[in-house]
Amino acid sequence: MSEPEGRGVDQAAFRRAVSQFPGGIVVVTTSGGHAMTVSAFASVSLEPPLVLFCAEKIARFHDAVLAAGSWAVSVLAEDAEKTARWLATRGRPLEGQLDGVPHHSGPVTGAPLLDSALATLECRTFAVYDGGDHSIVVGQVAAVTGPPDPPPAAAPPNGVAPPDAASSPGGRGPAAAPPDGVARPDGVARPDHAAPPVRGPLLHHAGRYRRLRPDED
Repeated sequence: MSEPEGRGVDQAAFRRAVSQFPGGIVVVTTSGGHAMTVSAFASVSLEPPLVLFCAEKIARFHDAVLAAGSWAVSVLAEDAEKTARWLATRGRPLEGQLDGVPHHSGPVTGAPLLDSALATLECRTFAVYDGGDHSIVVGQVAAVTGPPDPPPAAAPPNGVAPPDAASSPGGRGPAAAPPDGVARPDGVARPDHAAPPVRGPLLHHAGRYRRLRPDED
C-alpha cells in the first residue's frame, strides 16, 4: 500500500513498516543508484512521520545521500545477509551496486526499493545532525509499503463466543471450583470433610435447652 507524501502517510501502515526493523536489516538507497547497509536506524516521530539513520562521514554514500535530498529504506529479513554484506563492503564499485539484487524504483523518490523487502519507506531529508564521525540523517516519510492490514477477528457464526477451552462439558462455562480446591470425578463440588451429623429436635429440661441425638427417643 502506498500513500502520498508527508502527512498523508497512513499512521497504522507506518507503524507496521517500522515494526519490521527489530532483528532485521536496513538498506538505504538513492535515486542515483547508491546503496548502503546501515546498522543505526530508528523511527523518530509519528506526526509527522520521521525516521533516521546514521551515515559514516568518510563513506562515499554519506555525500551521495546528502546531495540527493531524498532516499529510500528497504527493511529486509534476517536471511538477506548476503545482500547486507555486499552493500556494507568498503570499496565496492559505485556503478551497478544493485545489478544482482532484484529491485524497482520507488514511485515518489525514484530510489530503488528491494523486491524482497518486508517494508519500504521513501523519505525526503528533513534534517541532518552532527554525530561525531557520523551524520544523523532524519527523513520525513513520503510513502510507505509494508505488511498488509491484519485480518479482523472472525466472529462466530451465531454471534456467540465459543465456550472457553476449560469449560465444563456441554458448554455451560467453566466449572465452579470446589470450596477445598479439590476436583471431583463427577465435576460436582463437595466439601472434603465428612457431612455434619443430623441434628434432632430441641428439648427443654430444667430451664435449659439441649438437642436430642438421632438415636434418642
